[in-house]
Amino acid sequence: MAKAQAQDFTKIFQDMAAAFPVDMTAYNEALKTSAALSEKFSKVALDAAATSTDLSSKFAKETIAKVGTVAKAQKEPADYTKAFTDFASAQAESTAEHMAAFAEVAKKVQMETVELLMAAGKDIQEDATAAVKKATDDLAAQAKKAAKAA
Repeated sequence: MAKAQAQDFTKIFQDMAAAFPVDMTAYNEALKTSAALSEKFSKVALDAAATSTDLSSKFAKETIAKVGTVAKAQKEPADYTKAFTDFASAQAESTAEHMAAFAEVAKKVQMETVELLMAAGKDIQEDATAAVKKATDDLAAQAKKAAKAA
């Protein structure tokens, strides 16, 4: 009994691919643009995270130092009230300062993100315009070639 052999479609697919050439330039440019944008967004996020971590650490160290004054033994009972009142007042002021600093970090991230998105939109528009122009030029060239052949 003869064994059936599977047909090798490699040549057929290669011929089909050659008949419909695809210019991957636009796709490659889109990938490069996307990767560059992703890198820029990552930098914004990482910078914000580092700054926020520094602010949190500074706030924690200041708070711990202030708690030390409250934890000290006092000579008079009224001194405990004064120490706690001083701590609460200083902590409220420090909290307001640190919250303002965190707000500045958020504002900076927001501004940088908007700038990146606007620049990305411009880049994407330019890439799309170039791709459409190239496709139009290619089609016009193919039409001329077909017209001459006919």
